[in-house]
Order: sequence, then C-alpha cells, then structure tokens
Amino acid sequence: MGRDNKQGKSANKGSLPQTPKNQKIAPNKASEKANEEFSQEFTDLINSVTKEGKTKK
Repeated sequence: MGRDNKQGKSANKGSLPQTPKNQKIAPNKASEKANEEFSQEFTDLINSVTKEGKTKK
C-alpha cells in the first residue's frame, strides 16, 4: 500500500493572480492593442524571412 500524499490546502488556492493597474488595458482598446502586436510580429517575421532569403543567394 502506498502512502497518502495529501499536502493540505494551499493559501493561494482560492485566489487568482492579479494584474497591476498600470498594466491593464481597457476593454475597448484590447482588440486594437492585439492587432497592433500581431501586425508588428507579422512584419518582423516577414522582414526576417526576406533577409534570410537575400543572404542565402
């Protein structure tokens, strides 16, 4: 028979991590922010691929 591995209740079990107020984004600006980040990442990806293509030739 194995031992019971019950650890007991954690103090943080009932709470969720909190976001500082200065890092929160207003709901009406959330989609704009996501679109800006996506377009920036997409542009970076395109630039890195085109640079690799130019250097390999």
